[in-house]
Amino acid sequence: MSNSNHKKQTFPVSGMSCAACASSVESVLEQTDGVYKAEVNFADHSVRVEYDTTDDELRSALQAVGYDLITDGEDPFEKQKEEKQAAYLALQRKTLGAALLTLPVFIIGMFFMSWTPGRWISLVLSAPVVFYFGRQFFIQAAKQARRGLANMDSLVALSTGIAFIFSAFNTIAPEFWTSRGFQPHVYFEAATVIITFILAGRLLEERAKSQTTSALKKLMSLQADTLTLITDSGDQEVPIDQVQVGDHIRVKPGEKIPVDGEVTAGQSYIDESMISGEPEAVKKRSGDTVFAGTINQKGSFEFRAEKVGSSTLLSQIIDRVKSAQGSKAPVQKLVDKIASIFVPVVIFISIITFVVWFSIGGEAAFSRALMTSISVLVVACPCALGLATPTAIMVGIGKGAENQILIQDAQSLQIARTIDTLILDKTGTITEGRPTVSQIAWAESSNRKDLLSIIMAMEARSEHPLAQAILRHCKEKGIAPAKLSSFDSLTGEGIKAQTVDGEKFWIGKKALMEQEDLHLPNDLLEKAKSWQAEAQTVVYFGHNNEVSAVLAIADRIKEHSAQAIAQIQKKGIEVIMLTGDQEATAQAVSQKVGITAYKAGLMPSDKAEEVIRLQQKGRKVAMVGDGINDSEALALADLSIAMGHGSDIAMDVADITLVTSNLRHIPQALKLSQLTVRGIYQNLFWAFIYNLIGIPIAAGLLYPFTGFLLDPMLAAGAMALSSVSVVLNSLRLKNISLN
Repeated sequence: MSNSNHKKQTFPVSGMSCAACASSVESVLEQTDGVYKAEVNFADHSVRVEYDTTDDELRSALQAVGYDLITDGEDPFEKQKEEKQAAYLALQRKTLGAALLTLPVFIIGMFFMSWTPGRWISLVLSAPVVFYFGRQFFIQAAKQARRGLANMDSLVALSTGIAFIFSAFNTIAPEFWTSRGFQPHVYFEAATVIITFILAGRLLEERAKSQTTSALKKLMSLQADTLTLITDSGDQEVPIDQVQVGDHIRVKPGEKIPVDGEVTAGQSYIDESMISGEPEAVKKRSGDTVFAGTINQKGSFEFRAEKVGSSTLLSQIIDRVKSAQGSKAPVQKLVDKIASIFVPVVIFISIITFVVWFSIGGEAAFSRALMTSISVLVVACPCALGLATPTAIMVGIGKGAENQILIQDAQSLQIARTIDTLILDKTGTITEGRPTVSQIAWAESSNRKDLLSIIMAMEARSEHPLAQAILRHCKEKGIAPAKLSSFDSLTGEGIKAQTVDGEKFWIGKKALMEQEDLHLPNDLLEKAKSWQAEAQTVVYFGHNNEVSAVLAIADRIKEHSAQAIAQIQKKGIEVIMLTGDQEATAQAVSQKVGITAYKAGLMPSDKAEEVIRLQQKGRKVAMVGDGINDSEALALADLSIAMGHGSDIAMDVADITLVTSNLRHIPQALKLSQLTVRGIYQNLFWAFIYNLIGIPIAAGLLYPFTGFLLDPMLAAGAMALSSVSVVLNSLRLKNISLN
């Protein structure tokens, strides 16, 4: 039973070679005392464990059956990376050594099979291939057998071991068969070629699988290794893991920002494309936030560390991609069950094949029985089956990360393709979520620059939420605030002020202007009415005896919202807008972006009830939001999508996060889901078809009709090719555009 107090950790696993291995690791761990859940990711050789025992207990349980858990060291995944590199180089040497010895054995077996000295040469050359270069298969198979388990190594060890022992016996004591009227055949070439092909297949497989994690490697490469720490004794270059919250850091031109923080001195332009996707650098000044992994341009500045280590935005992105790539799609659970019973079934079929051929095989009954049973064992390797889902998932989630789409897990990726209803929050999702001054209309007699300085001075003292929008507008215009002699806040109506020369000013609602008996010119009145019809907020500015300006403040619609919504609707998905804003604003926004169904004035619980109502109608609902007020609806939806600039709670709840907060990524996410799931089913189809066709042929099904028997070494080649083809099919997704 899962409990939030249990430890949850992902460990690297060494020694896995097939889907049955992954199933064995899960099974052994889940049977270990203190383990509540274990989930293996075969594609990157890791396991996520929920447990309350010791790491050593977990490791001991796996070592007993031939696997190992990397738990020691500061960074076990770095150790796994080093071990993988060393193992890859060792695999290269094994493959080359096996191939060099196998070649003469193959030539003798194919072209000089009746040459008696050739049999002895083959025996001498085959022994190191089978028992030195292929020793790992036998070691692992023995460990599995002790626990009553079986995997791909069991198949390889049985097939090559039996072939070698039978051939060695026939070479050393051929008279045993000749005295009984049989020809003593040898299969040294089959045993050696099987070992060599499987080693070569694993080599190609490892090389191909390493490409599926390239997106994660790109993200991790954005992390800085060192930083310049500002201390009382001067600047010091220290490792990234020594920085603490509150430390002051100097960033020089061209350097990566090491952690998240706030600029305290200096200014520069920062390349934030890894977060925003936008190519233009962003100007950063004192008070602005900078993020780890972004790149400083020409300027130099100082900043205070606010989020370090795993708390930085970049680390969270990396963790989410890691977690997602290790997760399992619903279809994978079926594959795991099949893989766990697949090997024992194949061994049983191999035994039946031997018995049948030995009974009906005629003069060469034993030889045919042996060859067909070995071919069945080799051709049925479940590697392709085990790689079908995880490789596609890893490539798909990596592809999403490259396009600023963070997918929480494989299940989310699979569900996305089934969505038929999409709910959008308004503020911060369709709109920018930040009120801005969209337009200003002035009276003809107004001195605009001088009056803007008065407006800026007044709004700087105001506590009204819209004051910040007006202040930002004035700052962008380069306006300096004027000096005021008095200031008053008029609750619910606006503000008033007076300058040192006695002039009076008011900012607020139309009612305030009327109350102060200020003249409102007709042209300004018409402007105000037209803006209000567009659901913009109008602020009036009075000076002396008249209204000198009206300002329209609006939450602007994001540039690509309408285009993205149209693309989603073209896919046959109904788009609904839910907002807590007033009816007039909701109507205006929905019309501009092409949404016909909307509901306004909703509380957070109302949004959640709407999700439930649609689900009760049989709809598959996706919810897109950015705030804490959306979190309940996000949690209830079949698929939840959060905007990257939104609240941490919204992103924690969400299945998918759009880093750039751009709705254009939603059609991309839906397309990515379709492509990835299609890739999974393609992989599974070929893996199943391969075994469905391969096993009967290996058992000799075609022999009565064509006289064809599948040679074990051809079976080994076909098996290796099937695994590589599945990985290559998954990798095709890397080159497909999501636009």
